[in-house]
Amino acid sequence: MFQIRIHGRRGQGVVSGAEMLSVAAFLEGRYAQAFPGFDSERMGAPVMAFCRIDDREIRLREPVLAPDALIIQDPTLLHQFDLFNGVQPEGYVLINSARSIEALGLGDFARAFHPSRFRTVAATGIALKHVGQPLPNAALLGGFAALSGQIKLASAIAAIREKFPRKIAEANVAAAREAYALVGNAEMAANA
Repeated sequence: MFQIRIHGRRGQGVVSGAEMLSVAAFLEGRYAQAFPGFDSERMGAPVMAFCRIDDREIRLREPVLAPDALIIQDPTLLHQFDLFNGVQPEGYVLINSARSIEALGLGDFARAFHPSRFRTVAATGIALKHVGQPLPNAALLGGFAALSGQIKLASAIAAIREKFPRKIAEANVAAAREAYALVGNAEMAANA
């Protein structure tokens, strides 16, 4: 079973991101579940969402405490909470930021991970460019597909198109494609 924990703020599409991730896995013939880790928080409050992907039926229902991957939608949370709790050095970390890992103050921590598994991508900037709003979830979905290989970009795109009306979907698809290309190119550079 592959478990993902997503951190962000209410209003950034954290729950929608987890849902699209689970739909993408489902479209590939896998079992998946997604659920929020909050009740009715105010806009801007820190929130979590969880996603599990497996080739067998998933019976677990509790929050993801030992994630195989972290997606951090809001980098302002990095030094306010222990977002990395439970993630192991063989896990994946994708942070929404235009800044480098070093500039975020995570250089020492990130050295425990393989360089191809700990990445940043400017998902909010990509979303603003394509969608016109600071909603990074679709871009991060594309970045996650490139980083982890747990879902295919085609499945992520199909999940985005299923979630949003056509015009909004196509803008989000463009954001996901761009993030996928950026993270994929960075991974190739890290493995060179």
